[in-house]
Amino acid sequence: MGKTAELLPGTLDMLILKAVSLKPLHGYGVLLRIRQISRDALQIPQGSLYPALYRLEHHDLIAAEWGQSENNRRAKYYTLTAAGRRRLRDETAGWNRLATAIAAALNTTSEEV
Repeated sequence: MGKTAELLPGTLDMLILKAVSLKPLHGYGVLLRIRQISRDALQIPQGSLYPALYRLEHHDLIAAEWGQSENNRRAKYYTLTAAGRRRLRDETAGWNRLATAIAAALNTTSEEV
């Protein structure tokens, strides 16, 4: 895409939940997966990611387990819990409703008013 987008408040948790719903990931893997699934439009600073992972784990939306990374380092891998799946489904539905409403408003012409 060439241009990064500004992350809207409240969307980081949803993006993390989506990333770990695809497969278990360690922290840096979450950053890479979000970048990949956003087609390089979203780049999450590590200083924002790790507090969000801790918060999501504390609220039982993700679970963590220690494992070995691709380069043989010890890493904490995150997976989605049942509560996390419900939250992701609800937030995705809400986001899609909001995006549809905003698109409708922005695409309104003077003839439609």
